[in-house]
Amino acid sequence: MKSNAIWKAEDSALILIDYQPEVMDNIHERDLKLIELNAVALAQMATKLNIPVVLSTVAVKMGIEKPTIPALKNALPGIEEIDRTTMNAWEDEAFVNAVKATGRKKLVMGGIVTSVCLTYPAVEALAEGYEVMFIEDAVGDRSKQEHDMAVARLIQAGAVPNNTVAMITEWFRDWAKPEANFAREIFPEYLVEVYKRKGFPLPNWAKQGEEEKNWATKA
Repeated sequence: MKSNAIWKAEDSALILIDYQPEVMDNIHERDLKLIELNAVALAQMATKLNIPVVLSTVAVKMGIEKPTIPALKNALPGIEEIDRTTMNAWEDEAFVNAVKATGRKKLVMGGIVTSVCLTYPAVEALAEGYEVMFIEDAVGDRSKQEHDMAVARLIQAGAVPNNTVAMITEWFRDWAKPEANFAREIFPEYLVEVYKRKGFPLPNWAKQGEEEKNWATKA
């Protein structure tokens, strides 16, 4: 049976790996706050759409690293972290079992850093017959060269690159659907913060008063 090229929420699982303070300190090629904003927006939308989420950390129980960053943890109420000692999450039995338990074969993945925490489990999942879409603007690495090389490896292995806004809209895809209301809740504040961090001019709708705003033809 041919897989859908455009991914539906009901077919997807969101996998987030090692969004921890010390691990994120290794990122030097992009704005850490933007990565946080993107990961949180994905988590919020996944929660609202009942997309199963697997959240994993490394070396917390060993006393080396701290747990998931608070903003992301707060966006995933009730989701327990799966702590590992392995750099490759796919070598951790509890992690793999949690992925299998979602019952989903389309894995939307993010991991810090790109070349290790994301790439290793992504290529392993692909080898085991899963489909992988990675969110390029929700991950990062020590340098642009390391990040770009990891992206090339992922694509060569068969993973599909995407970005946060495109992934969220791919999940609901129709402003007339009830699910679009979740995006209307998330996008305004999220996009304003992203534009500010990037130094972009704010869109006209962000400059209007609350009573004037009409975010994507509110339903």
